[in-house]
Amino acid sequence: MSPTLRIMTGLVLGLGLGIVLAAWSPGWRDGAIAVLDALGGVWLDALRMTIVPLVFALLVTGVAQAAGTLAAGGIAGRALLVFGVLLLVSAAVSVVTAGALLDVWPPSPSATAALRASLKTAGAVPPTPPFAEWLRSFVPNNAIKAAADGAMAPLVFFALVFGLAVTQIETDRRERLFGFFDAIQAAMMVIVRWVLWVAPAGVFALGLVFGARTGVAGLGVLVQYVVVVSLMCLLAGLIALVLGIVGGRVPVGRMMASLIPVNAVAISTQSSLASLPTMLEACEKIGVRTTVRDLVMPMAVALFRMTSPAGNIAVAVYVAHVYGIPLDPLHVVAGVVVAALVSLAAVGIASAVTFFTTLGPIFMAMGLPMELLPLLLAVETLPDLSRTIGNVAADVGVTALIDRWTGRPAPSSVEA
Repeated sequence: MSPTLRIMTGLVLGLGLGIVLAAWSPGWRDGAIAVLDALGGVWLDALRMTIVPLVFALLVTGVAQAAGTLAAGGIAGRALLVFGVLLLVSAAVSVVTAGALLDVWPPSPSATAALRASLKTAGAVPPTPPFAEWLRSFVPNNAIKAAADGAMAPLVFFALVFGLAVTQIETDRRERLFGFFDAIQAAMMVIVRWVLWVAPAGVFALGLVFGARTGVAGLGVLVQYVVVVSLMCLLAGLIALVLGIVGGRVPVGRMMASLIPVNAVAISTQSSLASLPTMLEACEKIGVRTTVRDLVMPMAVALFRMTSPAGNIAVAVYVAHVYGIPLDPLHVVAGVVVAALVSLAAVGIASAVTFFTTLGPIFMAMGLPMELLPLLLAVETLPDLSRTIGNVAADVGVTALIDRWTGRPAPSSVEA
């Protein structure tokens, strides 16, 4: 069985048994729930302990690589700037749209009431400080304390500054530091793989507790989650695709026709990397110059995940709605910035690892509880399909946009 199927099986068994216990309510149910809740919490804490060192190491090495690309200028530098802007746009649009959608279609009151009663760590986001104090909080006066407190926004800022500073020191020292942080990242990945190896047991325990406390209504929470996140991922891909059509001056019919084989591969493989050959062909069909296509498309596959900030912010907004946690504008801004940055740093990592690596810092920055994340990971296969479809559309769209920006003439009326 694949890891995804094993985790999904653990969730189905746990939820099913939990729902039975909710309806049956034997005398020993509360004791069993308490034990399984503790075991599931231990497993979740084992994942949490890797987030800070892993994200810091990824940001330091990722920012240094991005700085080198930007310094090189030309098409590569422009592509990196476009990637960064679109990642921020993706997160910002998602936080507004997902919030509006959930206001119109709120989570089940019965399920949210049960979850609020069962989750001890849930509560209101800390009061918003004055703007000047909030702005100062992004620069940590003690980076070690920020890491210990899980204050991700200032920690991310420090990692960015540190990564940029490393690029300015002597070559030998720079390489030693990059090697050090690369080794930290590799070691954390080993720990994460160990923890994910027992994920079916952890998800089973948490799923049973979830089902026992919420009953059948809990299933509705998971179904709604899949729909909301999937829609936000598709919306993010559509934004980049429209920019490619309008900004890249590509006829709509030609763009849609070129994406048919790309989507076929994306749906069957759920992999942007596997879709790269068909995306290169699509770029050729819409008239992207070979020099631009061969540089920007591999960069997009390696560095650019348009749906990552959108999908991850949608997860955070959904969890906030489930637990009735109000989000003020400053915490939302912090979440949007962190979502864009960590998505750029965590590309190329297995989706199960990326799920926690990217969502953990966002949840910490926005003051949200993470107890639902293991259950959401178990159903991530479903919105992951929308993530892939959105990503491949965005990759083709952004390549067309950069091609136009760097000098490709607009097509004639005959060509259109």
